[in-house]
Amino acid sequence: MNPQLFKYGNLEHEYYVVQQDRKSIRLTVYPNLKIVLYCPQNYTQEKINTFLKRKALWIKKQVNDLTRLQPRRIKREYVSGESFLYLGRQYKLIVEAAAKNKVNFVNGRIVLQTSDQNKNQEILDKWYLERAETVFKERYKVMLKQFDYDFIPELAMRKMEKRWGSFLTKKKILLNPELIKASKECIDYVITHELCHMKHQNHSPAYYKFLTSKFPHWEKVKEELELRFT
Repeated sequence: MNPQLFKYGNLEHEYYVVQQDRKSIRLTVYPNLKIVLYCPQNYTQEKINTFLKRKALWIKKQVNDLTRLQPRRIKREYVSGESFLYLGRQYKLIVEAAAKNKVNFVNGRIVLQTSDQNKNQEILDKWYLERAETVFKERYKVMLKQFDYDFIPELAMRKMEKRWGSFLTKKKILLNPELIKASKECIDYVITHELCHMKHQNHSPAYYKFLTSKFPHWEKVKEELELRFT
């Protein structure tokens, strides 16, 4: 997918358009500074331009804020004001001193309560893993209903450098825990992708035909994953 250029006054940014089966329009500036506009199918360029003009000041602020945070992000500091992804959306982190370590959502923020500021990353990483285990199991159960396999492979998590999931023969499917930062739709796509390998072990035309029958808009969702994390 090629980026498009948005110009308005002294503002100039590249952005990507992802058309989906949705009724509303959403604009997101990701921590990697990619700007992605999610809109309904057949949404006109005129409507897109009008929407972007209305959001011009918001875009400028988001880009400036995330650019300013880049040095801290490289140092992996987990402090109030940082922006973190969870299930496809960005959330500001609020760090509070507390007797017990805990992570919660409060008013659209990730609130990290910590008894030791030096363990903030450890606390948040543990929370991400716990959420990944819960959400992956839930989505796996849902996506399995599309298949009539007589054997259900084990679901497990493993950190992987360049892959979101992996199919190990017919015994196990692995999901990258980082996938918890993507939307549920993206998680569903990766799970379906790997489950389709139960029938077709390689990426042959037959495989993609089977994948399309189970997840018709997989290409759009794959684009979303690539835009967000690459």
